[in-house]
Amino acid sequence: MLTGVQIVFLGGDARQIEVIRKCSEMDATVSVVGFDNLKQKLQGVTREHLTAELLAAADVLVLPVVGCDDNGVIHTQFSNEPLKLQDEHMASLRKGCKVYTGMAKPYLRSLCAHHEIKLVELLDRDEVAISNSIPTAEGALVMAIQNTDFTIHGSDCMVLGLGRTGFTMAKSLQGLGAKVKVGVRAEKDIARAEVMGWEPFLTRDLEDHVSNIDLIFNTIPTMIVTAQILSKMPLSTVIIDLASAPGGCDFRYAEKRGIKALLAPGLPGIVAPKTAGLIIAGSLVQLISDEFKTRGDGE
Repeated sequence: MLTGVQIVFLGGDARQIEVIRKCSEMDATVSVVGFDNLKQKLQGVTREHLTAELLAAADVLVLPVVGCDDNGVIHTQFSNEPLKLQDEHMASLRKGCKVYTGMAKPYLRSLCAHHEIKLVELLDRDEVAISNSIPTAEGALVMAIQNTDFTIHGSDCMVLGLGRTGFTMAKSLQGLGAKVKVGVRAEKDIARAEVMGWEPFLTRDLEDHVSNIDLIFNTIPTMIVTAQILSKMPLSTVIIDLASAPGGCDFRYAEKRGIKALLAPGLPGIVAPKTAGLIIAGSLVQLISDEFKTRGDGE
């Protein structure tokens, strides 16, 4: 239970609704900012404006999956009012308050470091990232089906990166009967891919493997599908970039050449917000429970 824990939520999308509900159900004292246009009632939750006084009372501050941009602007799907996290807000947080988000950009990391506030990025945690890869892969498959005129079964597919999302993506494609190539950055991942029945290659050799590819799913968050790579692939190839913005594809050159390339970050929140929210909620509640149990034991 989270009885007595003061939690403040700043902005977010439909995923955050599930997290808010879970925290309230666990008996936390929950305040939300940036939800003034939300029509459904959040039981046991108070709606507030962003003030230093509100944050000063918080034990936990929860930001959206992408905490804020590099100017401190927080995404608020359920409000027309701008929401911006500034230095004065972080300064008002009391010692011991923790900030939770999905993934943080340099602005948020810098603010937390400057004020010695503990920052927890939930998408760095295996229990969140691995579970989150399932709705990501499902969403990517939906995009692939919508943007092609052939079946995934029997098609030549490529997954770049064999991390948590890449692994689930390759397994999903294999389950649908695709011929799967996997681009890996380390020699040690080659054996892992071979055991799974995929055809592995090192990403440094990418241009040698794209001449007959129907679908490419990129999970590597650095520029990897360059103009040079794009010039070697068929015009019919469809690229779905699952890496965080700005992705790992030269979208300008892809458009110029006539290759369909789609940036698709945040798919779990689009295709399965309830499931994605429950995944985040489970991890967040467990972390907060462990934190306050440890504090109580220390006392």
